[in-house]
Amino acid sequence: MTASPVPGVTLMTTKANDIHMRYAEAAPKEPGGPLVLFAHGWPESWYSWRHQLQAVSAAGFRCVAPDMRGYGGTEAPEPIDQYTLFHMVGDMAELVKAVSEKNGGETKAVIVGHDWGAPVAWHAALWRPDLFTAVCAMSVPYAPPGYIDVLSALEKLGINDFYLQYFQKPGVPEAELQQDIRGALRRLYYTAGGELTETGKGFARLTGGTLLANTVDPEKLPAWLSEADLDYYAGEFSRTGFRGGLNWYRNLRRNWELAGPWRGQPIRQPSLFIAGSRDGVLRFPAAKSQIEAYPKTLPGLRGCHILEGAGHWVQQEQPAAVNKLLIDFLKGL
Repeated sequence: MTASPVPGVTLMTTKANDIHMRYAEAAPKEPGGPLVLFAHGWPESWYSWRHQLQAVSAAGFRCVAPDMRGYGGTEAPEPIDQYTLFHMVGDMAELVKAVSEKNGGETKAVIVGHDWGAPVAWHAALWRPDLFTAVCAMSVPYAPPGYIDVLSALEKLGINDFYLQYFQKPGVPEAELQQDIRGALRRLYYTAGGELTETGKGFARLTGGTLLANTVDPEKLPAWLSEADLDYYAGEFSRTGFRGGLNWYRNLRRNWELAGPWRGQPIRQPSLFIAGSRDGVLRFPAAKSQIEAYPKTLPGLRGCHILEGAGHWVQQEQPAAVNKLLIDFLKGL
């Protein structure tokens, strides 16, 4: 157990799904509160949930936010094929078991995910409804496993400069990002955030041929990201590099192949979706139809909230609004 840079949060380590995992934990004042598991995305850390860990634990819930596989203080296996959604959901299931054995508390959890953590959360709920009793995802809408994978869909549309495609080349995006880690993160966080005013900027389509060519380096950081916050993220990636997180993208086709038994399947547990109105993910070709399909794909949906003015990092950009929605959802279960 070690102190974290966030008051009331401790960093722990455990073994789960055959890898060493580091996780942040914030306990409620009264022991034995329901367990809420937070899954972060790319390029992030447990630290992305700093505001939620404090607020949700204060509301009476035991909060656990791991460094996901390949990130921070968690192990980063070398083989690319060790980063499928099946590995991630297995990590989350085994982490719940490890935490419940350590604390003698809840053996089930509500799972919350953002960015890549959103597909992890959705699929955890889809594949282990016995273990994950409710799900909240941010930024990335739910879509049941479909009949074409996203890389093939892009090719059918004649698109060959999407960032997902650039990330398929082992070593190439890593080399670009690691030239100036703090500068790369500063550009990525700002460009995907709600403050971006420059038109035509972003990194969905890489018209300049590289990830950072079409991003903006801000004169000053946005209000939601302090210099100390950026220092923490940069310190983590300076130690680990970017390969682990990028390997998630290199399993997009493999995920699709393995998910065959669940094609078209809805998630029936109580669910919640939150995103920012300025999140580029909502401009992806399929996002609108995915959200419109929620009555069929998420029959247990308790709310779909698009927060005005927020960008991709919604739980950091508008923590008070996100915390209220999340705590209301949790208390209503």
